[in-house]
Parts: sequence; structure tokens; C-alpha cells
Amino acid sequence: MEETFLNAIEVIGTIAFAISGIRLAAFRRFDWFGAYTVGLVTAIGGGTLRDLLLDIPVFWMQTWLYLGVTGISLAVVILFRKMLVSNNRMLFIFDTLGLALFVVIGIQKTLATGYPMWVGIVMGVITGSFGGVLRDILINEQPLFFRKDIYATACIAGGIVYWGAWGAGLGAVGCQIACALVIILLRMCAIRWNWHLPVLSPLPDKTRK
Repeated sequence: MEETFLNAIEVIGTIAFAISGIRLAAFRRFDWFGAYTVGLVTAIGGGTLRDLLLDIPVFWMQTWLYLGVTGISLAVVILFRKMLVSNNRMLFIFDTLGLALFVVIGIQKTLATGYPMWVGIVMGVITGSFGGVLRDILINEQPLFFRKDIYATACIAGGIVYWGAWGAGLGAVGCQIACALVIILLRMCAIRWNWHLPVLSPLPDKTRK
């Protein structure tokens, strides 16, 4: 049951991240192949880096499923482009959902290889965020990961909640749900109340007048 649950999370996360990438590519007027490429990189980028660092087989090279799911995501954006492309809230929804689910996958896969929880949290952040970094670079945007938004911080908070729930004896599925919910809630609260980390600004140049 747990493996089925994880597989479902991975597929849903792939769809969410692929749509977020394809949506931005459409906004920049990429052609269908370019949009598919951006969506695919968004969906598999973080997991690819995670698997390389963990020295395990790269997940998307074991099955065509992720390539196919990205194709379905492209078709969804083409069919519902008016609703998906023109509504900025849609980017937040799909990006946040993909982020939360991929952090869970990153932590779980890392723990399954025998690494400690702190490594799992790092890999969760990488899994959730690196695909988005590549997406933003491809469309010539400043990566959301490096802005003042509550993004990577939400991933870390979710990982810590996972750790605490695990230590409290909550089952694996319960830990995963708790982790994902914390990330989603933090992202929603950050948008609603404009939460952000302090910006690292250069010291003022007192020699200028």
C-alpha cells in the first residue's frame, strides 16, 4: 500500500510540475516541443539530481511513464490554455502541489537507501526545487528558489515536520501527509500575508550623495 501511495504521489507531482513548466513556456510563446521540454525538465530535474547524488538508478530512465505523463500535461495545457496560462494563481497551485509532493518523495527515497533523516531533508529540498530552478533558467527568469519567497524554507520546514512525526511514531504515510500539508500551508500563508525572508542587501555607500 505504501509503495502504491508513493507511486501515486510521484505521478501527481510530475503532472503538477510539468503543467507549471509548460504554462510558463506558453506564456513565453514557446512552440509545443519547447514547452514539452520545459515541462519535462521541471518534472524530472530535481529527481534526477537526487538519484545521481544517492548513486541509484535515475527514476525516469526505468520507465517511459514520466515522458508520457508530461505529454498528457502538455495536452491539458493546450486544451485549457485560456484558464491555465492567463491565471497566475494556477502557477502557484501547480508549483506548490508539485513542490510538496516531490519533497515527500525525495525524503522517502533517501531514507530507503539508508541515509539519515538530515540527508533526507536536503534531498527533499533538492527534489522539490531543482526542477523549478532549471525551468526558470530555461525561460530566462530569476529562479524562484533564490528569491525572498517562502520556497526552500517551506521545504525544510516540511522535512523537519516529517522528522518529528517519524520520531513520534507516526506511520510513513502519516509522516508524508504531514510534510506535504505543512509545505502547502506555509506557501499559502506566505502569499496571503506576504511572508518572506529578509533580503541580503549591500551596505549603503555613504560616499554617495
